[in-house]
Amino acid sequence: AFSQVVPTPSLFLHSYLHLFNISSNLSTQSVPFQGSSTLMTAVISLTVFMVGLTGNTLAIYVVLRYAKMKTVTNIYILNLAVADELYIIGLPFLTTQNVLSYWPFGSFLCRVVMTADSMNQFTSIFCLTVMSIDRYLAVVHPIRSTKWRHPRVAKVVSTAVWAVSFVVVLPVVIFSDVQDTFNSCNMNWPEPKNVWSTAFILYTATVGFFGPLLIICLCYLLIVIKMKSSGARAGFTKRRRSERKVTRMVVVIVVVFVLCWLPFFIINIVNLVVIIPESSATAGIYFFAVILSYANSCANPVLYGFLSDNFRQSFRKVLCVRSVRCKANGVDDGDPSAPRTEKTTAHDCIRLSTRNQAYHDPQSSQVVCVSVCLN
Repeated sequence: AFSQVVPTPSLFLHSYLHLFNISSNLSTQSVPFQGSSTLMTAVISLTVFMVGLTGNTLAIYVVLRYAKMKTVTNIYILNLAVADELYIIGLPFLTTQNVLSYWPFGSFLCRVVMTADSMNQFTSIFCLTVMSIDRYLAVVHPIRSTKWRHPRVAKVVSTAVWAVSFVVVLPVVIFSDVQDTFNSCNMNWPEPKNVWSTAFILYTATVGFFGPLLIICLCYLLIVIKMKSSGARAGFTKRRRSERKVTRMVVVIVVVFVLCWLPFFIINIVNLVVIIPESSATAGIYFFAVILSYANSCANPVLYGFLSDNFRQSFRKVLCVRSVRCKANGVDDGDPSAPRTEKTTAHDCIRLSTRNQAYHDPQSSQVVCVSVCLN
């Protein structure tokens, strides 16, 4: 049964399996995932790892590389990307444990992986909470919050977020180890184990998900109230439109986070009350919930690119794929640090690169040049 346990070592063992106790009276003969199923989980896990590692590395680089990207919101996004990347890095270790059905890396690495994984999950939700509070200050108190909404303050707050996350996961630092029962990397709770396990599930769900989510919802409720009241009195200024774009991006990131993590926490809470029967179906459901939490770390860089013009331009610049739109009044080459006041002709555009391809846009009567890095 799944009641506070992982029934066999051949289940996909991800770092949050420490939320469950392993029961010593379970039969080790029942193996829900075998053969092709184990291979499938390994392929999915490694795909998520590669996509997440690439996307978050790119997000980290562009924030550090371009001065224009060092806004308050982007500093928090930088910390979120670092947390996502460190979270993703633990996936190959846990996939190896799943394939081999035991933990081959020793006690020290078990503790390191478990601690890093837990800490960065907490850091993610705390970063989203801070970003939501920042959006509240920017929209509801735009003048009074100016002295607090500064990159230096954002860096101090980010440091505090990491420190708090480490304190919160001290139980994982202390009790994570290689278990004798299945030789798996998990939590070794003292007696009474059931009490410790239940307390930790509730503690993790409250501090690491539902508590911050309540604060986030309150922030956006106040933002909605403010925007409705101000919208009725005044038109949209350029600053207000910009704030709305940033707020929309943060809201979408938060919503995706909740959708990706909610199934996992629901399973944990249900698991405290109801004995979940052991079967391939329930094992598959648990695997889906686990891999969905990792998929969230892959989704975030994609969201940055779709929802932020600056991130999209920076990504194009780093990937050496840039779209240059030549107008009578200026040029947009996708470089977030480039000036926007140059007068550029179609001839100048074509001379930007010997590899450029130029074509005429009949709808806008503009010459569009696409420069592609081929090296």
